[in-house]
Amino acid sequence: MFTVIICMLAGMFLGYLARKWRMGWLGHAINVLIWILLFLLGIEVGSNRELIRSLPTLGLEAGLLATGGTLGSVAAARWLWKSLSKKDAGRHASAPARGGDTLQALKGSGIIVGFFFLGVCAGLSGRIPQAWTANEASFYALCALMGCVGLNAGHQPETLHNFRSLHPRLAWLPLLTIAGTWAGSALVGLGLSHRSLTDCLAVGSGFGYYSLSSIFITEYKGAEMGTVALLANIVRELITLLGAPFLARWFGRLAPISAGGATTMDTTLPVIVQTSGQDLVIVSLFHGFTVDFSVPFLVTLWCVI
Repeated sequence: MFTVIICMLAGMFLGYLARKWRMGWLGHAINVLIWILLFLLGIEVGSNRELIRSLPTLGLEAGLLATGGTLGSVAAARWLWKSLSKKDAGRHASAPARGGDTLQALKGSGIIVGFFFLGVCAGLSGRIPQAWTANEASFYALCALMGCVGLNAGHQPETLHNFRSLHPRLAWLPLLTIAGTWAGSALVGLGLSHRSLTDCLAVGSGFGYYSLSSIFITEYKGAEMGTVALLANIVRELITLLGAPFLARWFGRLAPISAGGATTMDTTLPVIVQTSGQDLVIVSLFHGFTVDFSVPFLVTLWCVI
């Protein structure tokens, strides 16, 4: 898997060198590669009849892990919010996001999930060529995806410059999200006697980045754990999209950001702006960038321990 990480780092370097060129195609390329990878994962799941029969049980495990990890992260965010001075906590210049933005985010997630279930149906049909189910196909697609992700990160250095305006204490939010998620996932893992602690922590380390984390975990742990990771991180994103107003009310304005994990600079950003305020946009972007970047490293760490 070091090859995949090298692809991402090489992409960042190339993106930095090409930062003056327009790359409007890059976002579409990332989406297409994610669709391909989720389709291939679906084929692997659908081809495994025993795994299909256990999907209801896997869905319950995924829901528990998602809920535990999310609650752990928002509890940590609440502590940080309470620790801020009243002056910092009291600033609020909200600019409500359009409802269409949230619907668009849900639509994008639905498309990705749709490709997974399309792959499941294709696998169930038994008519898929053997070459499509080979691990090599997923590996090469994953390398291409990580190269594009790195290229996108390196191509946008202005985002890094904006992070300098962060309140020093708010810079701790990504680390608290990671620690809180691990704590919540570990607690849930105590009740899942057939799952190891490292398995639960690997699933939690997706932080809502269901496409990438499920692919990594599938490579190391097999299709069953990859499916749990996919479902758990989808549920986490849905909790953020649908429950952000309640999280902000009960746990403070940082809670929706922490709940969103790696998605707070893209799919969950509209609802975060709506519920947490425009003044926390930079915090959300910094949080999403940092947590997103950590996913391949942390998932791999817990998979190999």
